[in-house]
Amino acid sequence: MEKVNQNVDTILKQIETKIHKSSDFFSRTVTLHRKKILYCFFESVSSDDKISDFFMKSISNDIKYGKKSFFEDLFDNLQNTITNSKLTVIDDFSQVYYYLASGFTCIFIEGYERYIVLETKSNLDRGVAEASSEAIIRGPKDSFTENHMTNIGLIRKRIKDPNLWMDEVKVGRRTKTKVAIGYIQDIVPKEKVELVRNKIKKIDIDGILDSGYIMDFLSPKQHSSFPKIISTERPDLVCGALLDGKICVLVENSPFVLVMPGMLVDFLHSPEDNYQKPANVIFTRGLRALAFFVTLLTPAIYIAITNFNQEMIPDRLLISLAIQREGVPFPTAFEVMLLGITFEMLRESDIRIPKVTGTAISVVGALVLGDAAVNAGIVSPIVVIIIALTSICGLLFTDVDFTNALRGWRIFFILCASIMGIVGIVAGGIIFVAKLASLESLGTPYLTPFSPLNLQAQKDNVIRTSRDKLRKRPSYLAPKNQTRLQVNYDEN
Repeated sequence: MEKVNQNVDTILKQIETKIHKSSDFFSRTVTLHRKKILYCFFESVSSDDKISDFFMKSISNDIKYGKKSFFEDLFDNLQNTITNSKLTVIDDFSQVYYYLASGFTCIFIEGYERYIVLETKSNLDRGVAEASSEAIIRGPKDSFTENHMTNIGLIRKRIKDPNLWMDEVKVGRRTKTKVAIGYIQDIVPKEKVELVRNKIKKIDIDGILDSGYIMDFLSPKQHSSFPKIISTERPDLVCGALLDGKICVLVENSPFVLVMPGMLVDFLHSPEDNYQKPANVIFTRGLRALAFFVTLLTPAIYIAITNFNQEMIPDRLLISLAIQREGVPFPTAFEVMLLGITFEMLRESDIRIPKVTGTAISVVGALVLGDAAVNAGIVSPIVVIIIALTSICGLLFTDVDFTNALRGWRIFFILCASIMGIVGIVAGGIIFVAKLASLESLGTPYLTPFSPLNLQAQKDNVIRTSRDKLRKRPSYLAPKNQTRLQVNYDEN
């Protein structure tokens, strides 16, 4: 802790030396009752109107002296006249830079080793809008923003329970970013909360600019491309996860909230599954599960049956494939890899391209390149169909890390099929399942509730039963408080 100098002129020199007389730094010294008062703030993050309308008018009022000191009388006067802003007394001078950068006005009084910080933040955040990275067809349209308190408020307005706790930690030696750990304390096991809290406290880094910075620190040290933490902009998804017994991590200045633990099945679900009829949800989840295997295995299976296991193809289809490949100079595996990489480039350009341009360039690029490649005899038409089907199925998953993991394992299966055909795919599948089975997140196996098998959780897994039958929370998330619903009406 650094002591506060009693001379306001010395304090001002210390601050200006530390920040090198920054252009947005403003300070002024006034005299009140023969006491020098120094107040300073950063114009870039503070509101001039708040300072002139509230603070200056408050210190201009006559302060009635009582038995208290001048410092305490001034603090009481500010506290009684400015009721809509945070007001705190600080005795550690090293914290002055944090408060200045956070939009506070620091008030120093001659002769005292303490100072007052008054919240005068300027509104630098965008308003609550619809999520841009996750399409919303049915459900709440609001999304998280860069404002830390707004994000917490979007959760609290949905879960009005005193057991919803938000533990805050500052991370980053230079940024001192607020990181909040949210959980429902009578549902989540304490040891999981402590594990997350300890991991965050151990982070020693210059700065945290987004929630993605701390994702690597929170993930288990296991070499895997599959994400074990869910990143989302949707408050309804986070609130549903909290009610199930999960933990969320909110990072200041980031619109993406982390939810953990994240299992494989979570990436096959969508928040909108909770707002639709069970029969429709079963169909859409079945499509996602099918798309998972199609995007992962289709190119490898095509390579295997055309190069190694041709007896598996009907004669007419085999002849048709042979005719299509006539004149193509490259091996099948090279065709698939070439076209697959081309599509990934187009997909990446579609993501990075300015929105005003739209997706016309990527669509036209795919059509022109595909047609030109076939006409030039570089690739066969069936390979274009295979890559198109694979890519379309991959678009069903919105999480970037999950999509990239599928892409990496798809290449792995292509290599296995290129070496040993169907046998290679089976061998690769064993390695794939073994790898997934070895992963965990906060002590929960990644393949839960498939392995280990949890029959109770199958009610809301690939299939989903009606809401009135989901009476228990998943036991692997909330072992001590599983009751979710108590039905007290006649079901008939």
